[in-house]
Amino acid sequence: MANQNYHDQVNIDNSIKLRELMDKLPRFCKEFFRGIEPTSSSRTRIAYAYDLGVFFEFLINSNPSIKDTPITELKLDLLDELTPLDIEEYLDYLSYYISEGKEYINRESGKKRKLASLKSFYNYYYKKRLIKNNPASLVSVPKIYDKEIVRLDPDEVALLLDEVENPENLTKSQKKFHSKTKTRDLALMTLLLGTGIRVSECVGLDIDDVDFNNNGIKIRRKGGYEVVIYFGEEVRQALLDYLEERKKLIPKEGHTNALFLSLQMKRLGVRSVENLVKKYSSGVTKLKTITPHKLRSTYGTSLYRETGDIYLVADVLGHKDVNTTKKHYAAIEDSRRRSAANVVKLRKE
Repeated sequence: MANQNYHDQVNIDNSIKLRELMDKLPRFCKEFFRGIEPTSSSRTRIAYAYDLGVFFEFLINSNPSIKDTPITELKLDLLDELTPLDIEEYLDYLSYYISEGKEYINRESGKKRKLASLKSFYNYYYKKRLIKNNPASLVSVPKIYDKEIVRLDPDEVALLLDEVENPENLTKSQKKFHSKTKTRDLALMTLLLGTGIRVSECVGLDIDDVDFNNNGIKIRRKGGYEVVIYFGEEVRQALLDYLEERKKLIPKEGHTNALFLSLQMKRLGVRSVENLVKKYSSGVTKLKTITPHKLRSTYGTSLYRETGDIYLVADVLGHKDVNTTKKHYAAIEDSRRRSAANVVKLRKE
């Protein structure tokens, strides 16, 4: 097996998964997925396929006229027969349902995403003039209330890195493996905290993507474009220490170029990093659930506090819309607003 670029391999795997999911959907759905391919990621198309599967399962179970019709045999005309009320009943169904013996619960955020999938689905056929009605466009999106952004405080960041170096809260079994992964784990956690990159960007790194001459890493962002993110001395040293150990490892075939390797000598996966972060952070903070994305939020917060430049934060984090950045970071620090009170002088003393 040749060394495949991580992101390209993910797209290949997702394409295979999408074909499997489409085989369970009405045949006319294939036209929709072909149509949105140029403007959507493979991961987004898979999410759409899952959501549409739930939607058509709901229709089969709730509509007596098609109850005995296999989902794959449903016709495009069915979309024209539905009303906004049918879509609203579907959203209500999403609150709690059982499929293949498994229970599912969707809160407002889950309903919003599934409705967005359905709106995109309907919009495609409506714009192509293949259907006359678009009931999904007439249904209001569920209200989502903003949640507090969870991030680590500076002292918690230090405690977390201390825990990686000298763990006090791991089980005996975890400590046994820790001796083999300490340098890797410290490099990975320091990199996430010191650059704010996404976990998918982190696990996709190859050794050649690290440039110590310029202290930068080349990552592939959402949308497939590449960008160089720069790191500081702490990240540099942690990576250098790890790479000394990495040189001694013999990766499995197909994983030779991967920067971060698992104990099985394969490229470390997203789920493994999520578990790693959970393992170390659980002993550091009892009141916060920390994920790789929370480490990203922590970096964004620190960068904004130090620079006050929301556009820089947006650029480094790879946010396409600076309003996304403002929502998450610009409103966090009341002390910055308070400081404005004493900056402007109305009269010279």
